[in-house]
Amino acid sequence: MAEAPPTVLTVAGFDPSSGAGITADIKTIAMHGCYGVAAITAMTVQSTLAVRRTVPIDPKLLRDTLDELLRVGKVSAVHIGMLGNGGVVSEVAGFLERTQLPNVVLDPVLRSSSGAELLDPGGLEFLTRSLLPLADVLTPNVDEAACLTGLEVGNPDQMKLAAGRLHEMGS
Repeated sequence: MAEAPPTVLTVAGFDPSSGAGITADIKTIAMHGCYGVAAITAMTVQSTLAVRRTVPIDPKLLRDTLDELLRVGKVSAVHIGMLGNGGVVSEVAGFLERTQLPNVVLDPVLRSSSGAELLDPGGLEFLTRSLLPLADVLTPNVDEAACLTGLEVGNPDQMKLAAGRLHEMGS
């Protein structure tokens, strides 16, 4: 009997254009031979041109979804993307603390490529203080690394400095 593929949980926003978020994650997970399960953190009104609106999900609904997904089977890895607000960040951090799931990848999505804010200030503070230390791997882009560390990040030396600061912060 063939062994089941590893299950990867993605926790992110819903992008109806499938350029990012849950739908893009599920496609990527499948391309790597894994089985993807998902918990949506926010709904967005967007296209390939711009994000028009974001609505974070009720944190209790997110908690119930995450808990239910774990009842079904083993999760081999977790990918965290857009979170939207502090209540959602708090639920995700609490979930990771309770479950101690392995292989947590945090992509700290702070704004869209078109410039829309995707995490409120309270969420950013909680992400930095509580969620970042729970991640095994952190994948910020240059702007996200600058925002998280408060450092200018524009050249390789600055990138190394920011990486060191992120490591000191718990990542």
